Amino acid sequence: MSDRVFGVVCILLAAFFIWQATEIETGFIVDPLGPSAFPIIVGVVLGVGGIYPIVRPDPAPDWPAPARLLEIVFAVAVMIAYAMVLPRIGFVVATAVAAGLLGWRLGSGPVAAAVGGVAIAVGIYVVFHLILGLSLARGPWGF
Repeated sequence: MSDRVFGVVCILLAAFFIWQATEIETGFIVDPLGPSAFPIIVGVVLGVGGIYPIVRPDPAPDWPAPARLLEIVFAVAVMIAYAMVLPRIGFVVATAVAAGLLGWRLGSGPVAAAVGGVAIAVGIYVVFHLILGLSLARGPWGF
């Protein structure tokens, strides 16, 4: 039963995502596909992925232990906090902290998680901002 509920939630979320993507206003200078193409593709993939657990649910799903559920809640809280502070402190710092915290909770030591978080944030910044020229949230330090 829980698999089918999850599938329905995925499909509803996909429909909401696609609807919101169609509401994106475009300026007069846009690429041929427009800004809503990628979010629509993500929504379609999410919707198609939500069909599988409805059609073929697991007969006896294994729910995680309470301690594992707490880890999931922590990860969700980190991602919500990341979205909230991203515009204020910038992409590099917010991503480094979020990736470091998630890496730590996934089993890395604190130092390795911090180094990994910084490496991930700087690597993504270099590829997406410096090489591809995409704009990322700038913090008070300009990056």
